[in-house]
Amino acid sequence: MAHQNSSGTATSLTRQGQSNSTGDVRALYLKLFSGEMFKGFQRNTIARDLVTKRTLKNGKSLQFIYTGRTTSEYHTPGQSILGNSDNAPPVAEKTITVDDLLISSAFVYELDETLSHYDLRGEISKKIGYALAENYDRKIFRAITKAARKASPVTKTNYVEPGGTQIQVGTATNSGAEAYDPDKLVTAFYDAAAALDEKGVSTEGRVGVLNPRQYYALIKGLDGSGIGAYLVNRDEQGDALQSGKGVFEIAGIKIYKSMNIPFFGKFGTKYGTASATAPGTTDPGNTGSFVGDAMGDEHNVTVNDYGQEAKFNNTCGLIFQKEAAGVVEAIGPQVQVTSGDVSVIYQGDVILGRLAMGADYLNPAAAVELFCGTATKPAAFG
Repeated sequence: MAHQNSSGTATSLTRQGQSNSTGDVRALYLKLFSGEMFKGFQRNTIARDLVTKRTLKNGKSLQFIYTGRTTSEYHTPGQSILGNSDNAPPVAEKTITVDDLLISSAFVYELDETLSHYDLRGEISKKIGYALAENYDRKIFRAITKAARKASPVTKTNYVEPGGTQIQVGTATNSGAEAYDPDKLVTAFYDAAAALDEKGVSTEGRVGVLNPRQYYALIKGLDGSGIGAYLVNRDEQGDALQSGKGVFEIAGIKIYKSMNIPFFGKFGTKYGTASATAPGTTDPGNTGSFVGDAMGDEHNVTVNDYGQEAKFNNTCGLIFQKEAAGVVEAIGPQVQVTSGDVSVIYQGDVILGRLAMGADYLNPAAAVELFCGTATKPAAFG
């Protein structure tokens, strides 16, 4: 668009939101928003790439097939070979259904946007991405916990496949404080690795996810005197060492930290005096509304059963291989923004992030739940 400056010379106005100086003057801004949303989602979800993920098209659920083991036998000369007489291997199925549409949205008033800065949309988009990622991870981690409490779907006589594993951290029955004991955590990790080996689970893709304080308890002995001295991957230095993104391994299990795992009936952390259902952590103060979220009873509000809050009162960590749980996505993380007449009427835009997914267990043998504060294994659900 040409304008006259004070000397009468024509000048051109550069519209930074236009693509190649043509078309919609906000086209690139909307793309920037979309990118920020995806970055916010990707940076805050770790579970998506640690389990089996499938994309669903033209349906509400996806079927997964289990094939059990079979036997070998010697051939008798002259006999035809028509398969084992016991009809092995046995086959079973698991169906994962997509939950209702998950959304996070905000209305951006155009005047507010003008008076502040256009980055307002980028900041809002990241928070929308965070909200979706948080819910995504929480569902997957609850599904893995569910797997650890389940028997295998393959139950044919003499061909029963191994199920999930639950391992107590420490031996105390009236205090969850041992959940933060690095020696007891390491012992639990080795027990878990042995159990996974015994159940024939692949060593590839084994991971553990802990509460942040558990994670830091493992690495704070870096002065050479603590247990962390021989756990750290020496190839990692500086910020990477403290980032919480799998900087070290125990028994071949790569370790992550997350505020979205079930932890004594809360998400990520629980404050208060040590008891059978609490590890005994002092609230640092001013933690805000979203720290230590109650888990809720999500079996009533979603298609899949993610368990009642009370079912996780003693859970304090997860160890699993990617076959433990599956995620079905009908709609991956997407951004929608109002425009045209709607924007004119309301003088602003509704920015919406959405996804449709469902998570559930697949191979229970690949899941291990760590629990503490009781000698009784947490009960199965779903």
